[in-house]
Amino acid sequence: MGKSQSKQKSDKKIAWCKDEEDIYTNPITDHYVLLKRMNRRPKPRRDSLLETFQEVHMKQGGLTLYSTQSLKRKNLSQNFTNLLLFQKLCPRGSENLVRKSWHSCVPEEEGHVIEIQDLFNPSLDTQKEAQLVIIEGAAGIGKSTLVRQVRRAWKEGQLYRDRFQHVFFFSCRELAQCKQLSLAELIEQGQEVPTAPISQILSHPEKLLFILDGIDEPAWVLEEQNPELSLHWSQTQPVNTLLGSLLGKSILPEASFLLTARTTTLQKIIPSLGQPCWVEVLGFAQYERENYFYKYFANVRDATTAFIFVKSNPVLLTLCEVPWMCWLVCNCLKREMLQGSDLSLTSKTTTALYLKYLSMKIQDQYMRIQLRALCSLAAQGICRRKTLFSESDLCNQGLAEDAIANFLEIGVIQMQPSSLSYSFAHLCLQEFFAAMSYILKNRKKRHGDMEDDRIVGTLVEQYGRYNLFEAPTVRFLFGLLSKEALKEMEKFFHCNFSRKAKLKLLWHILATTQPHQPPSMGLLHCLYESQEKELLTHVMHDLQGTIVPGTNDIAHTVVQTNVKHLVIQTDMELMVVTFCIQFCCHVRSLQVNMERQKGYALMAPRMVLYRWTPITDASWKILFSNLKFARNLEELDLSGNPMSFCAVLNLYKTLVHPECQLKILWLVECGLTSTHCSLLAEVLSVHSSLTELDLQLNDLGNRGVRRLCEGLRNPACNLSVLRLDQASLSDQVITELRTLEAKNANLLISSTWKPHGMVPTTNMDKEEVDDSPALLKQQRQQSEPLGTEDDFWGPTGPVATEVVDRERNLYRVQLPMAGSYHCPSTGLHFVVTRAVTIEIEFCAWSQYLNKTPLQHSHMVAGPLFDIKVEQGAVTAVYLPHFVALQEETVDISLFHVAHFQEHGMVLETPARVEEHYAALESPSFSPMGILLRLIPAVGQFIPINSITLIYYHLYLENVTFHLYLVPNDCTIRKELELCYRSPGESQLFSEIYIGRMDSEIMLEIRDKRHMNLLWEALLQPEDLRPALPRISSAPRDALSLIHFMDEHREQLVVRVTSVDPLLDKLYGVVLSEEEYEAVRAETTNQDKMRKLFSLSYSWNQFCKDRFYLALKETHPHLVMELLEKSRGEVVSVRF
Repeated sequence: MGKSQSKQKSDKKIAWCKDEEDIYTNPITDHYVLLKRMNRRPKPRRDSLLETFQEVHMKQGGLTLYSTQSLKRKNLSQNFTNLLLFQKLCPRGSENLVRKSWHSCVPEEEGHVIEIQDLFNPSLDTQKEAQLVIIEGAAGIGKSTLVRQVRRAWKEGQLYRDRFQHVFFFSCRELAQCKQLSLAELIEQGQEVPTAPISQILSHPEKLLFILDGIDEPAWVLEEQNPELSLHWSQTQPVNTLLGSLLGKSILPEASFLLTARTTTLQKIIPSLGQPCWVEVLGFAQYERENYFYKYFANVRDATTAFIFVKSNPVLLTLCEVPWMCWLVCNCLKREMLQGSDLSLTSKTTTALYLKYLSMKIQDQYMRIQLRALCSLAAQGICRRKTLFSESDLCNQGLAEDAIANFLEIGVIQMQPSSLSYSFAHLCLQEFFAAMSYILKNRKKRHGDMEDDRIVGTLVEQYGRYNLFEAPTVRFLFGLLSKEALKEMEKFFHCNFSRKAKLKLLWHILATTQPHQPPSMGLLHCLYESQEKELLTHVMHDLQGTIVPGTNDIAHTVVQTNVKHLVIQTDMELMVVTFCIQFCCHVRSLQVNMERQKGYALMAPRMVLYRWTPITDASWKILFSNLKFARNLEELDLSGNPMSFCAVLNLYKTLVHPECQLKILWLVECGLTSTHCSLLAEVLSVHSSLTELDLQLNDLGNRGVRRLCEGLRNPACNLSVLRLDQASLSDQVITELRTLEAKNANLLISSTWKPHGMVPTTNMDKEEVDDSPALLKQQRQQSEPLGTEDDFWGPTGPVATEVVDRERNLYRVQLPMAGSYHCPSTGLHFVVTRAVTIEIEFCAWSQYLNKTPLQHSHMVAGPLFDIKVEQGAVTAVYLPHFVALQEETVDISLFHVAHFQEHGMVLETPARVEEHYAALESPSFSPMGILLRLIPAVGQFIPINSITLIYYHLYLENVTFHLYLVPNDCTIRKELELCYRSPGESQLFSEIYIGRMDSEIMLEIRDKRHMNLLWEALLQPEDLRPALPRISSAPRDALSLIHFMDEHREQLVVRVTSVDPLLDKLYGVVLSEEEYEAVRAETTNQDKMRKLFSLSYSWNQFCKDRFYLALKETHPHLVMELLEKSRGEVVSVRF
């Protein structure tokens, strides 16, 4: 701004107002700044996209960056369905992995999220480019969709064009129909149109990609031929032998392969499998579910209506995570719209959704009778591992020609043009019909036990005892035997089923399998499908044993004393587990822990849920939706998990629900702000069961804490312990907290960190010491240390930071003992093994990064520190970053830590990336900071956590605000406030003209798409303190008064960073041309200022005043700070 400014302040020495939210780069252009008196919306700006990656030296164990031209169009993500892909270090179902799945405490992370263009990138462990990639995942999750997209993207020149010259696609269910093929015939089948002679294709085998979709569908074993036999490409051989030889690398060893499979147990199918790269499809990301609705419905209004309805139902929204299920939901909703009725889909399970789909598709009674025959065909196919059927197969089951035509028309079955055979529209549909066939055949009571034995025997023979609950057919069987499903089937088929007899079948399955297999995640899926309370209560009571992985388990747990550790990957798994917890009477505590390093010693029997992929708003919604009915659950720990306003809103709905019995809630370091406190205050104001609340390591601010105080004053509040950080609070707010404590003897408000579930202290007689709030108050008064945000908080409390060299931004801290230390203001976190002294210098990225090629392929994601410490003393360091990870839009594998060393730059892959930091274990130190690799040609914004700065003019009666959003980087804050950033780079802002401010103004920031509130601030006239008086020319007779430039000479020499613009304003007025050129001739800014001051000895008062005014225009923040220091006044806006 052209005139001096004052800055917004939030009760801190440095004048700034901080409120972290998801702000998208460029932050100010992607949100509305709303006022009640005036709206001013900045023009949006499209950020330019970066191009290719360069070769960079990597640290041992890190990821190698390489030049890639594979992705050439910006709209790849827009043209194709975006699926969440998780690259695993090894498959969960392999024998080696089953042994590694057992963990004594906390499971190790098993991989990372990748994108479609990363499928053949070097693996994390071998650093070699993958030749064999296996895409695995649950039924209907989108595996076939993914590999078809790979072929399509390659064909259109968007993907892998630089790596593969020829891509061949095969459906294994169709390929298995061929008895014998030569290599030439196989390649011909895999091409839509022949592109080159076979000899030319085979001349570069390293440029070939074979895609085999559904490798585990046919009943075959892919054994390779004798490696010593060399067959010509024109010689025919059995198809399974030909494929086995290709996969075993007896033929074309340089070729690459992309396979899809439901299971990871492929060793029996492919004996020569080797060490492939495993990628699991986890379904739709949260944003892609909404996108799918707009792709499915031709009418935008219909899509919006449908998705709003689904979003209001947490279960339906979770089911839509699976693409095939999302299609079914859209299909059912579309039919309801066509019928002109209100949307009423309420299916809670996969089975219920299939039944709803069938009842809407098949309403004719004749076709429902014919469906029995189709179910019998499905069951026969499942038993024989057969998915393609001839017309005679259909007729042999009693299907009439008109029925076949009708089933084709409504899309239940489909014809394969290449083989003139039939298949079900989806393999899941065939498995559903097979389960339905077992129930239809088991109607007669007189053969009930024998039929049960036959059904269970068939299932065990088909899937094996250890995989039984993983089979979709078995899960559908559990679902169809539920009370509601049997009612639907009775209406559908016009017949009666004995529910008692049907339940006997479920108990029979459990009795047959459970002695051979402890409860598995697959069993939890089956129990969820059944929705049978009696069955759930009985089985969940037995879950006090150990949950172990089945051969194809997506999740697994182990027990350590009274703790169960469970890894979940998807919202579907989260829904299943939290639903079943409702019936588990012995699990009293639940912890959702993404950070894993805390390891709290909770005393109550508990379950810990781990998730390597981000927890989204949809995840929180289904979690809290189920937990409100978990009457046995008393403790909930969500610490370390970033929570949006939407997430906290759903938590609020759970806490105030009459069924909820939660007593203790931990929300430590969840990214909570004053906005979230309004919801938490409402919880305190109602008669809830909550007695203990931990809100430490959250930026609540004075306004947020005041809101909490309002809730604490309510007579209905039952809270006895509240923990929150008080270092940054104003004296008035702290006094308000102390007053509340004094009035309520049962209330303790503490800021001393205490590990959750600490073993109770004992006295000399080994008796437990009372842990009442009153005693804790007394202990706090005796021992609670005082500290600030600039201190490092550790086992002994705050440790002060010493300023070594303020000009260099160099600081020192002496950590007194081994332990973990965290500095709130910088975000740095050290884990040390002994007492140690650490020096920390804040550096400028431009000094280092501009000298490397990475400035065009990577984004700065956090501060740059030069840390000096004794080698081996630090076992882990947590470096702060400002990228927001809540919405799954950023892949954490793109994070790297840059080390700037004497021989060049080194990129290191962090051991762990969380919402606010990246962790390095056994670190080495040099100038280091976090970079985010940008994917070229993909148009997406990077969400960042931001801070809000508000400036206003000092000397104008009419108020004009400048609102800045900047990344939440401790070094950027300082540079912006003092105008230290490059003077040629203007920081974008929104200018808000108020006029005479005679009433309060509410500022709000909302996202444009959903108008969600991200930030708000209430400005009142009394918040704007009187402006500092102008510096007038000193009277000629008042020689004792020191002019501004003389008083601050030393600071101005050191801190004026943009001298040339200052000289331009003095040229011709104060400086002659000769003097102007003499100052400019100096090499450094400091030398220029010294030269300028040497000329000032001859200046009169007018010249010095002109210097002051010119300096105020070029360095307003510096002038403001120096004035504040000299006069002891701060002009600010307070909240």
